Amino acid sequence: MHGTPLGPIPPSPLPTDQLRFAMPPMHESVEDERRHRKERLAGALRIFGRLGFEDGVSGHITARDPEFSDCFWVNPFGMPFRHVTVSDLVLANSEGQVIEGRYHVNQAAFTVHSQVHAARPDVVAVAHCHSVHGRALAALGDLLDPITQESCAFYEDHALYDAYSGVAVDATEGRRIATALDCHKALVLRNHGLLTVGDSVDAAAWWFLSMERSCQVQLAARAAGRPVLIEHRQAVATREQLGGDLVAWINYQPLWQDISRSEPDLLS
Repeated sequence: MHGTPLGPIPPSPLPTDQLRFAMPPMHESVEDERRHRKERLAGALRIFGRLGFEDGVSGHITARDPEFSDCFWVNPFGMPFRHVTVSDLVLANSEGQVIEGRYHVNQAAFTVHSQVHAARPDVVAVAHCHSVHGRALAALGDLLDPITQESCAFYEDHALYDAYSGVAVDATEGRRIATALDCHKALVLRNHGLLTVGDSVDAAAWWFLSMERSCQVQLAARAAGRPVLIEHRQAVATREQLGGDLVAWINYQPLWQDISRSEPDLLS
């Protein structure tokens, strides 16, 4: 490296267009988009399984089919999340009837998901599991407070379904849950757990992961003392920076890379 009397010349920075930065892919065909959604769905289920989010046969992630908008890919009933592959996924219509696949669908859970999908045509994926900290916050009937950067992503963008009527098995209950969700990205189901949505599987999965961790932090902070709230303007500004589905998609990519590289059989 050449120098000057004042010292060596520092190397020039690389042009930014030569650096890699992942963005959501553009699909050339509906078949390609369908395969992509199914791969991400299988991957998200495995990640949820790693993190212990499933509880028996409870817990589901659904992804809208890109061609048949009233049909949804979902994990097979009774199969451990960590074993799910793309070929195991089930396609069901809005009534929960299996159109493609070899397994049953959990009708109670699918009732809720199908009503959320019907009420929110902008939503590609819905995630709901009985995670420990989400259930703990739900048992309190509380929302997330703006006490961390991560929880601010949900500030004034999540709601409480302030009722519990047992296992949701009918469309009426599903519609009430969808109404409570309204235009938000997430919902606390009182005495039940968490539900998140997104315009991609990646976004819905990330919001669930982030919300579960935010619940854990809030419960720990309250147990230790009195959490200091981030004031309204800063909480809103932080949500505007971090609360969009594109940001969620970007945050999720390290998890996708990890699961798809360490467990490539999920793609089979």
